This record gives sequence, C-alpha cells and structure tokens, in this order.
Amino acid sequence: MNATQNPKRSAVGIELVRLLATEGHKIFSTDRARELAPRVGLKDAYLWESLYHLRQNGWIVSLRRGLYALASTVPGVTPAHEFEIAMALVEPAAISHWSALHHHGLTEQTPRRVFVLTTAEVSVPRVRGTKAKQSGQGFRVGDTTYQFVRVRPERFFGTEKVWIGEARVTITDPERSLLDGLTMPQYCGDFAEVLHAFEARGTDLDLERITEYALKLDGATAKRLGWVLEHQGVDLSKLERLAALPIKGYRKLDPTGPRKGPTNARWMIQENLPGRVKA
Repeated sequence: MNATQNPKRSAVGIELVRLLATEGHKIFSTDRARELAPRVGLKDAYLWESLYHLRQNGWIVSLRRGLYALASTVPGVTPAHEFEIAMALVEPAAISHWSALHHHGLTEQTPRRVFVLTTAEVSVPRVRGTKAKQSGQGFRVGDTTYQFVRVRPERFFGTEKVWIGEARVTITDPERSLLDGLTMPQYCGDFAEVLHAFEARGTDLDLERITEYALKLDGATAKRLGWVLEHQGVDLSKLERLAALPIKGYRKLDPTGPRKGPTNARWMIQENLPGRVKA
C-alpha cells in the first residue's frame, strides 16, 4: 500500500465519509462502505486504500476488523456515544457494572472505562492499527477503554433497552447492576460503593425482581443480598427465600476482601468489612 494517496481518491474518500454521515452511519462496516462507494465515484479496487488513509488522517476510527466509527472531528457529526460503540464491538452485549450503576444514578462516581457484559461464547474483538488495541486492562478505542465481563449464556439476563441520544442500547437494569456489584465489586469501584448504590436505590428497589435474579445467579450472591437487605431494614419475612437457599460453607461478604471477620449464621456470610475485621 502506498504511503500517499492520489489527491482525487482522497477527495472521494472524504465524500464517502460525508455520505455516511448524511445517512446516519456513525458506525459502519466495510460492506456498508462498499455499498455506498459507487455513489461518490469510489471504485471497489480502491476502497481499502481509501479507508486506510481516512483512518490515518483522522476521519474514521477503527473499532475492530471491518468495523469503523466516524471520528469526532467530522464536521456536523455528533460522534457515536461510547455505549453505542460498545454495542457494535460484541454481540450480545449490555452496558453493565459501574457504567450501569452510573447510568441509573446509583453512584456519583464516574467510571474511567465502559463495562460491558457479554457471553463466554463471544470473543473479545481484535483490531489492527494504532487507534484501538486490546490488553489485559481492557480494549481501547480512541480515548475510551472497554472492559468486557464474560458470563455464561444462562447468566446473561436482567437487561433493558434505553435511548442514549439517537442510539438504542442494551443495559443491565438497576437490580441486575446491583447484583453484579455483589459478585464483582472491583468492577463497580469497590464494595463500599456497591453498598452506597443499594442505599441510593432505596425504596425504588424491586425486591421481588432482585430476589429472582439472585436465585438465578448463585448461592453466594443470594446470601450477600440477604445480608445487605436485612441491614437496610427489609423485613425478614420478605427474605425467606434467600435465607432458605442451601449453601455449603461461609462466603465472604466482600468477595475481594480478606477471609477474616465475624461470621453470620443466618446468611452464612463472613463479615469481612472494615470495622468488623479485627487486626
């Protein structure tokens, strides 16, 4: 591939970007670009070259192989929201954990990355080029890092559709987001932040829904939920299904904390929170 591009083809490439913007394609595939290329006089033989130079010159951003987004510098175009980009990176996908808690107004802290729930059968995307890269710390696109959290297909539930600007995206609902905090508090700030999120949800919490979700996940999550709800003043009669769930051995209240602290026989929970753990 040549380092420079024919000025005429460069101008045609920019016309392609403008056409994509006009048609509302903030995120587009190579196939969609190929379909539109004849309308601006771009021959198929030069499509890859044009996309390469458009990427190098900052008109488009690579998301993964064969998938691009219009850059924020394109005149007259509102860039694709980071949640919209997340939906394009993997399928199925749902905005989750800290990102979902923030969207639902359950945390005042703004996460530095976008958390995305997806199934174990979906591979994290790979991409070539300098605009996007994957590492153990997440998948970076431009200035945004996406953290994919893989779950088994049967654990991919508790989602809803919401509008973010002009984009319709999938996000875990408040109850599922809170439970994900009990399971992986490290993806929600920390366990203290998760407890704060429960307090923020308050009387808006759908007790029946979150109970059903917890019982579908696992025993440890269900017992943590019971402990949290009891300490929030929920009547124990409403927590009987959680309390009756059999579980072997005590589970840490904060799964990321030390195995220290007093034990709670009702919930089979080891209360390993600061202030309850003796030095």
